[in-house]
Amino acid sequence: MKYNITLNGKIYEVDVTESDAVVTGITQVPVYAAAPAATAPAAPVPAPSPAPGVSADGVKIQAPMPGSVVAVKKSVGESVTAGETVIVLEAMKMENEIVAPCDGTVKAVVAPKGATVNTDDVLMII
Repeated sequence: MKYNITLNGKIYEVDVTESDAVVTGITQVPVYAAAPAATAPAAPVPAPSPAPGVSADGVKIQAPMPGSVVAVKKSVGESVTAGETVIVLEAMKMENEIVAPCDGTVKAVVAPKGATVNTDDVLMII
């Protein structure tokens, strides 16, 4: 059987024998760009740099994966308890609740609603 597999943006043609499912050969296949959409989607809002004067002291809540911030449940000055949802991050069309790792008070919201973040970007400081 032949399969096309996409890995890191490259498409590979893979031959697999049915009897033992061992890969017998891999051939790179050219990648063609998709046709442009009729309307371009709105550009994502990048995560801003931490505001001047934000103390590095405190517990940093970091993004576990790249995605977009769809909701910020707590604002600066609000108290949070460990395990409470503070941010909702959308990744791969799934909403992931990011929870506070400890009790405390929100010192800074670094990634506002609409921000696009990468793995390990700071979202909030408690």
